[in-house]
Amino acid sequence: MPGDLPALGELLRSRRERLVPADVGLPAGRRRRTAGLRREEVAMLANVSTTYYTFLEQGRPVRPSDQVLDALAAALRMSAADRRYLFVLAHGVGREGAAAPPERLDPGVADLVQRLEPYPTLVKGRRWDVLAANPAARELFGGWVALDSAGEANLVRWMFTAKVAREVYLEWEPEARAMLGRFRLAAARYPDDPDFLALIAGLQRDSEHVRDWWPRHDVAAVGSGSKKLRHPRLGPVEYSHVVLQVADHPDQTLVTYAPNAPALGRQ
Repeated sequence: MPGDLPALGELLRSRRERLVPADVGLPAGRRRRTAGLRREEVAMLANVSTTYYTFLEQGRPVRPSDQVLDALAAALRMSAADRRYLFVLAHGVGREGAAAPPERLDPGVADLVQRLEPYPTLVKGRRWDVLAANPAARELFGGWVALDSAGEANLVRWMFTAKVAREVYLEWEPEARAMLGRFRLAAARYPDDPDFLALIAGLQRDSEHVRDWWPRHDVAAVGSGSKKLRHPRLGPVEYSHVVLQVADHPDQTLVTYAPNAPALGRQ
């Protein structure tokens, strides 16, 4: 399906403006009126014409090949997450102009979430709605008291609009930036989905951080790792978390947390 060419152009421009000639092995040359590389420099590094690259930045209806996208990603020193985002914006994967079908959680997955108690575990959907959670997860994250317009618990909306989120996440700003970057990569797959558009509009309306960060087109890959969280009874705890994709519904992911220290013994 067609991608999101205006957003593709914004991504290319934002990454170009973050680089200086020394980053890509080019001489500084004469004085520059604006920050970042020039378009002709990016075009040269990617082995495309300046006109073609300019059309891409302007969101014109041109369809770059995978080879061109790879060359642009290399020229602009994109991360793996940036590169994936670039390809999604160029090619698209969602259903243009239509809402995705309602999400259904397999009963076996829902049962697994409960059986992982007392380890906080949840399943999030394509739009980062909470599709299932065990009591330990609901206790840790304050029950996700921030709801979207449909009355569903949504992780991104909770992170940016619920005061309790800043109490739970001991390193709120970097965690919030990373979450927004991961959500942005997911949302790019459904550029015309009205449910995504409504959620994004609501986030921009209600959060100054989203208003500031969204235009940067920062993205982050989903993966396992560790987080410093404040448990309502146990206090500060460092958790390791594992992220698993649901095979029958690839847009759904199961996330489970385990304390690095024997915090569960204090319950």
